[in-house]
Amino acid sequence: MSVTKSTEGAIAVKLDLMSPPESAKKLENKDSTFLDESPSESPGLKKTKGITVIQALIHLVKGNMGTGILGLSLAVKNAGILMGPLSLLVMGLIACHCMHILVRCAQRFCKRHIVSFFLIVTQLGFCCVYIVFLADNLKQVVEAVNSTTNNCHSNETVMLTPTMDSRLYMLSFLPFLVLLVLIRNLRILTIFSMLANISMLVSLVIITQYIAQEIPDPSRLPLVASWKTYPLFFGTAIFSFESIGVVLPLENKMKNARHFPAILSLGMSIVTSLYISIGTLGYLRFGDDIKASISLNLPNCWLYQSVKLLYIAGILCTYALQFYVPAEIIIPFAISRVSTRWALPLDLSIRLAMVCLTCLLAVLIPRLDLVISLVGSVSSSALALIIPPLLEVSTFYSEGMSPLTIFKDALISILGFVGFVVGTYQALDELLKSGDSPLFSNSTTFLR
Repeated sequence: MSVTKSTEGAIAVKLDLMSPPESAKKLENKDSTFLDESPSESPGLKKTKGITVIQALIHLVKGNMGTGILGLSLAVKNAGILMGPLSLLVMGLIACHCMHILVRCAQRFCKRHIVSFFLIVTQLGFCCVYIVFLADNLKQVVEAVNSTTNNCHSNETVMLTPTMDSRLYMLSFLPFLVLLVLIRNLRILTIFSMLANISMLVSLVIITQYIAQEIPDPSRLPLVASWKTYPLFFGTAIFSFESIGVVLPLENKMKNARHFPAILSLGMSIVTSLYISIGTLGYLRFGDDIKASISLNLPNCWLYQSVKLLYIAGILCTYALQFYVPAEIIIPFAISRVSTRWALPLDLSIRLAMVCLTCLLAVLIPRLDLVISLVGSVSSSALALIIPPLLEVSTFYSEGMSPLTIFKDALISILGFVGFVVGTYQALDELLKSGDSPLFSNSTTFLR
C-alpha cells in the first residue's frame, strides 16, 4: 500500500496499492502509521483523489451494517422493551461523541500502540463473529432444505435433517476466506463491498417487512430485564457500532474533511435509528423466542431462506474489508524489518496465519451471542468508549480544559470500563456454562 507522509507525520492512504517490497522500503525502521491520520491540508491528501460527502456517508453507514444489527433484538431482550431502546439511544449518542473526539484529536496525537492493539483485536473479533454467523446460517438453511416450501405463512414445525457440526461448516468457509484476504488491491475489494451493500440492503428490507407484521401485545414483555442480563446487552450493543475503526481513515480520505463532522453526526443518527427500530421490532415480534441473530427466527420458506443466503454472501464479502484494517497495521510493520525478497512471502504468510487464527477462535467459541457480547465488551468498549475520552484529556489538557469536560470524559471512560469488566465476566460465565453441554450445543439452532 502506498503511504505518503507529510512533514507533520500524518499520512494519507492511496487506493493505488504498491507491491509489498516497495511499501517495505517506505516504512523501513518505522512503526505502523495506519493510525497517524492527517488533516485535509496535508500534501499527501492533496495528491489523492479523495471521496465525496455522499461516499463518506455510505461508507460510514456500511461500516455499521454487519452482523451486529441482527443481534440487537436479543440485546433488547437482555435489557427490556423500554430500557433496551433507551440504552441504544444513549449508547449511540455517546459512541458518536467519542468518534467526534477521535476526529478532533487525530491531527494532534501521534502513534498510540494501545489504540493499534485494540483496533486489531476489535477487527479480528468482527471476523470471528462473521465466521460463526456464516456457519450458523448456512447450517440452518442446509438442515431445513428438505422441508422448505414456497408458503411463508405456514406455522408447521420444521423437521430438520441433521448434518455436520457447525464448527465443520466454519472450517468449510476457510478456503474461501483465505482467497479473499489474499486480495490486497482496494479497487478489487470495492467490488466486494458493493456486492455486500446490495445483498445486505435487500435482506434488511425483507426482514423489516416481516417483523413489522402481526406484532403481539407488548404488555407481556418486561419494561426492564434482570440486571444479570444487562451486561450482555452492553456487549452486543457496543459491538454493533462497528464503524469506530474506519472513522479516521474516512476523514483522512475525504476531499474536504471540514464536512466530515456533519457527515459523522448524520450517519450515526441514521445508524442509531435503524438499530433502535430493528432491535425493538424484532423483540416485539418474537419475544422470548428471539435468537442470537434475528435471521434465525425467519419462517422456513424460500423467500426468507434467500434472506439468509443473501446475508451470508454479504458477510462473506465484508470479511475481507474488516480484515483489511488489522492487516494494514501488522503487515507493513513486519515487512519493514526483512529484506525485499522476503517481503511478499512474509505478507502472504501473515495473512494466512491471521485468517486461520480467526477461524480457530470461532471454532473454539461457536455460540454467536456470546462471541458478539465478548468481542463487544473486551475490545469494542475500549476502542469506542474508554480510549477516546482519555485521548481528549491527554491531547488538550495542557491547553486548558474545563472541569466539566474533564468530568464528562472521566465519566464516559469509567462507564466504558465498568461495561468492559462486567460484560466480559458475564460473557465468559455464560461461555463456561455452555461448555457443560456436549459439543458446545449451538444456541442458534431453531425449531419453528
